[in-house]
Amino acid sequence: MPYIRESIITTVNKAGNVHIAPIGIIAENDGWVIAPFRPSVTLDNLAEVPFAIANYTDDVRVFAGCLTGRKHWPTVPVDGFPVPRLEAALAYSGLEVRAVDDNGVRPRHFCRVVREETRAPFTGLNRAKAAVLELAILVSRLGMLPRDKIEAEIAYLSIAIEKTAGEGEKEAWGWLMQRISDHLTAKGSGSEDPRA
Repeated sequence: MPYIRESIITTVNKAGNVHIAPIGIIAENDGWVIAPFRPSVTLDNLAEVPFAIANYTDDVRVFAGCLTGRKHWPTVPVDGFPVPRLEAALAYSGLEVRAVDDNGVRPRHFCRVVREETRAPFTGLNRAKAAVLELAILVSRLGMLPRDKIEAEIAYLSIAIEKTAGEGEKEAWGWLMQRISDHLTAKGSGSEDPRA
């Protein structure tokens, strides 16, 4: 299995509109692979402007927010680079797309790192942050998972939230749980939008 680093990817289109998305980038040789599913704004942006920033942040609200309709997180320009970084990034890698393997479903963008910077210190691990990240990944796959799997994951992950969460983790957890509740309610009524 490849090494995957969970990150927040920023991209822009030709008009300069910024898009923010949580994506696990895949380590390959001395670079990273960005592999967004089709269709996606990230995919469209990379076709127009073949650069991205992989933002590394410990603010799990950004991951949760992007999956629950809270996609407007502050960004700041990066000198000499066409894509801004996330303001909340502790560090980032500026990526340039060098090749694309378009398999139709999930095109793989092979990127080389053209710049890196550390902006703030990493102050340590927290189980609640990891639990929120895992719940965010679960939310991104709601349409693929049976209800009992979803409920079992929540039961396990909630232990870390109860024991170690700060206010940010509790807020992010709440956003994700609301999204899950909405999904399960819609699925029970048969009115769920399959594109969600």
